[in-house]
Amino acid sequence: MADLDRIDLSIIRKLQKNGRITVTDLASRVGLSKTPCQIRMRRLEEQGYITGYSAMVNQTKLGLSHVAFAQVTLNDTSSKALAAFNTAVRQISAVEQCHMMAANFDYLLKVRTKNMAEYRQVLGEQISSLPHVLQTSTFVVMESVKDRGL
Repeated sequence: MADLDRIDLSIIRKLQKNGRITVTDLASRVGLSKTPCQIRMRRLEEQGYITGYSAMVNQTKLGLSHVAFAQVTLNDTSSKALAAFNTAVRQISAVEQCHMMAANFDYLLKVRTKNMAEYRQVLGEQISSLPHVLQTSTFVVMESVKDRGL
């Protein structure tokens, strides 16, 4: 982050809030003209600070209102076992996020489904059959108070 100045950080923050902002509007908001702003954006992308652009979607309107966190413990934590788990978990579309943890369990998964019945099926047929899974515990979200890191 030492390579970033306040303008770079401002560009990143503004794009996080609105990825569809025009370059002209973004440039105006960060105090640059269009061309220098485009050059900085391209550099931020090339250096991996900006990894992509996406749309925020109302998952409830799409029928995916059930959110649960699955705590996963593995029976083997060798590098080979972790790699096998990581590769396999990426294939489960209901898993929105997967984090390796420094805790008394190995992974925390954020799982989004239509309802509890679908979650139960995903847990039983997909998550529990991932490589090296020893046990799981589920925590169901009752209400999302804050769902973005802005």
